[in-house]
Amino acid sequence: MKTDKTGKVWLVGAGPSDPGLFTLKGMKVLEEAQVVIYDHLVGAGVLSMMPKDAELIDVGKIAGNHPVPQHEINRIILQKALEGKRVVRLKGGDPFVFGRGGEELELLSENNIPFEVVPGITSAVSVPAYNGIPVTHRDFTSSFHVITGHTRNKDEAEIDYEALVRLEGTLVFLMGVGAMKKICSGLISAGMSEDMPAAVLENGTSAHQRKVVSTVKNLCEDSEKTGIKTPAIIIVGKVCSLADKFSWAEKRPLGKLKVAVTRPKDRASALADRLREQGAEVVLLPSVRTEKRRDNRAISDAINNISDYSWIAFTSPAGVKIFFEILKEKKKDIRNLSGIKFAAIGSTTTEAVMQKGIFVDLVPEKYNGGELGKLLAEKVSDKEKILIPRAAIGTEDLIRPLEDKGLYYDDIPVYDTIWETGLAVKYDSSIDAVAFTSASTVKAFAENNKNIDFSSVTAVCIGEQTAKAASDLGMKILISPEATIDAMVRYMTEIFG
Repeated sequence: MKTDKTGKVWLVGAGPSDPGLFTLKGMKVLEEAQVVIYDHLVGAGVLSMMPKDAELIDVGKIAGNHPVPQHEINRIILQKALEGKRVVRLKGGDPFVFGRGGEELELLSENNIPFEVVPGITSAVSVPAYNGIPVTHRDFTSSFHVITGHTRNKDEAEIDYEALVRLEGTLVFLMGVGAMKKICSGLISAGMSEDMPAAVLENGTSAHQRKVVSTVKNLCEDSEKTGIKTPAIIIVGKVCSLADKFSWAEKRPLGKLKVAVTRPKDRASALADRLREQGAEVVLLPSVRTEKRRDNRAISDAINNISDYSWIAFTSPAGVKIFFEILKEKKKDIRNLSGIKFAAIGSTTTEAVMQKGIFVDLVPEKYNGGELGKLLAEKVSDKEKILIPRAAIGTEDLIRPLEDKGLYYDDIPVYDTIWETGLAVKYDSSIDAVAFTSASTVKAFAENNKNIDFSSVTAVCIGEQTAKAASDLGMKILISPEATIDAMVRYMTEIFG
């Protein structure tokens, strides 16, 4: 049904699998989308950036398999725009490099729907680069040419092989794996040397990318031996001989690791960034999110009487963030906290407190609730009172030592931990490891993936309590020697590097 206000469509290229190659403009447009219509070839890293409240429509296109026909995709795009929505049509690579982007704009143009095109980095250049193949090189060639392996009405494109051979440039065939034998024989028949270097590149820019470097004569046979499958591209030209010399992606410490990060989306960046720095392919699977409790009279009363407390103990960065938000709402600032000492469960929480301009007085050697409780019980006198603003599902291990010593404390829930649902990206067997930073992320992950065999999941856990939750589900357990993000990354580099 058409509304009074016509929407707008953004045709966005997502680039190849690596989300670091997604453009800044594409990311901004995606964040503001109300509807996202996406293909199978969009990488999981980009899919995890899609806004939670947007309507997500998976049209599932992949070479040789179009569950939603192109004319139906065109109709969906138009219909959503006519509903007055901000529509993002998200496509792998670049939408105008054999991405059928022009076809999708035709119907919009005919119906006077406003649109914009956000180019993406094409696999024709990025995938060879990640495999150590420059598509041009002054010692070998001064041009490169991109050719499609099939057209709209035919499984195999009609290619003028003689013209291609005369160009003497690098040839990049997209969507040509199914026609590899015909392509190679066509080039040889047109006069290309049988010994011309050639390569086929599978899953380019991902942790599991593979390449076969051969000759035009032997490429098909060598690819069959290796079991190369789509998505893959074919490169023909002298530059393929540089693949081993210039290889770099798989040489990074975690260059062959695909890891899922389950931290809340707003807190995942530190771990994700450090893993990416080591070369890992990171998939964001935020299992939980935090929501501040509204109309929280208990914490309001505590802040109004903040001078009653000698200690404030934080168990998470989320607790720090929300406490100071409420402090500001109550027209108070850190001057009102003068004389109060601070305790934190670990280094990440300590950093969050220090960002507020406050030094932390107490941090346990082992970063867990039980150890923090023991340390507080040891350091706090029976005349002092402790404020503990934390999650509603906080562990009782923190409270027991305080109870045993008879200390005064107010344990106040300031936020709820909500399990995320309806994620566009799910766990699959291509993920080598899942990073868990709390028991709640383990439980939420299990709830979102009820149909998988948990014994096949390799869980990298930040501490014993997290590891126990994963072990109870039958996961393979790896425990970071220290409960910090940096220690987790170092440990994963030792194990998987």
